[in-house]
Amino acid sequence: MNPELAVDIFKTTIMFALYVVAPFLGVTLVVGLATSLFQAVTSLQEPTLTFAPKLLALAGAMLLLTPWLLRALSEFTISFITRMGTMAH
Repeated sequence: MNPELAVDIFKTTIMFALYVVAPFLGVTLVVGLATSLFQAVTSLQEPTLTFAPKLLALAGAMLLLTPWLLRALSEFTISFITRMGTMAH
C-alpha cells in the first residue's frame, strides 16, 4: 500500500465519521441551546434539566435515524471492501 492510498483511506474514514455523527451532534446542540435559553429566562438552575432533554432528544434522533445510519454504514463498508482489491497492487 502506498502512502497516498493510506492517506486517502484515512481521510475518507474521518470524513465519513463526521458525516455520520453530525446529525446527532446537531440535535444535541440545538436542544442544549434551547435548554440553556429556557434556564436563563426562567432563572431555573436545575442540574438535571440540562441533561435529561438532551438524552431524550438523542434517543429520539437515534430511533429516527437508525435506517439511514445502517444504510450509510453498509454502503461505506461495501465500498471499502471493494477497494481492498486495489490495495495490494
